[in-house]
Amino acid sequence: MPDIKILTEAELRDLVPLDRDAVDCVEQGFTTLAGGGVEMPPILTLPVPDHNGEVCVKTAYVPGIDSFAVKMSPGFFDNPKLGLPSTTGLMVVFSSRTGLLETLLLDNGYLTDVRTAAAGAVAARHLAREDAARVCIIGAGVQSKMQLKAMTLVRGINSAVIWARDRAKAEAAAAGLRQELGIEIIVSADIAQAVASADIVVTTTPAADPVIKEEWLQPGQLVVAMGSDQEYKCELEPACLAKADLYVPDSQAQCAVKGELRSAIEAGLIAKDQSFTELGSITSGQAPGRRSDSDLIIADLTGTGVQDTAIATLAGTRAEAAGAGATFTS
Repeated sequence: MPDIKILTEAELRDLVPLDRDAVDCVEQGFTTLAGGGVEMPPILTLPVPDHNGEVCVKTAYVPGIDSFAVKMSPGFFDNPKLGLPSTTGLMVVFSSRTGLLETLLLDNGYLTDVRTAAAGAVAARHLAREDAARVCIIGAGVQSKMQLKAMTLVRGINSAVIWARDRAKAEAAAAGLRQELGIEIIVSADIAQAVASADIVVTTTPAADPVIKEEWLQPGQLVVAMGSDQEYKCELEPACLAKADLYVPDSQAQCAVKGELRSAIEAGLIAKDQSFTELGSITSGQAPGRRSDSDLIIADLTGTGVQDTAIATLAGTRAEAAGAGATFTS
């Protein structure tokens, strides 16, 4: 049996920062997905309702990549009350040729955070106005901070506003981001005003009921909805999707079950059989993205297994080049 490489969260944080390389890696994953041949089964979800938790398992085989990742991602949303992170997890990497275990990525959810933020940046790169400069972040957790950083990688962002139910948490997030990014960041108590004032709106909550109303959205905006990834979640009022000039899912099949699209279909605002252009078709040049500066665009990002295999492959390549990780001989 071959040796197994084991990489810790600390090593992976050094090897795979949220940077343009990570954004390019995830974008290539979307492009490959649009090209066909990718095997990506539906997400396996284990609810743990007694403890406000869930465990998601995502994976994808991507032709041309020597390995594939199986990602296990618990989200236990009462954990902050216990002084623990809401999300953890790990990725297990197997050989695409033999199926043998190659690498354990003990990232505690870090690589998921990176690839999720990178997907937001991919959406902004292709769907935001070129002059987009102000971001509204809804939520104040880890992903809210990473999404704002990701936006600065692809657009000339010079200011941001954060709204969260927990004002103190929002203030702490804003203070840290001001120091890291060096841009103007304020906290707003008025969510409607915060949303209306932004060029890019990013929702990063586990909300079960909509937090964004259709009437707040403005022409020219890009809304990146990445919190809804389960059947019971919903961050956007269903009418938002009907109002949009362009709706872009990361995977329409997934979004119809777990994303914002599900709510709009259930509300009767969008036909179940209506077809939409997926993000990969836009990144690959098969379909246009933004056509006008006045377009209101919604990107529905539920998170795909191809993103996990892509970021795991980047981590493995960089680990090999750096000689990082411990080797376990089975």
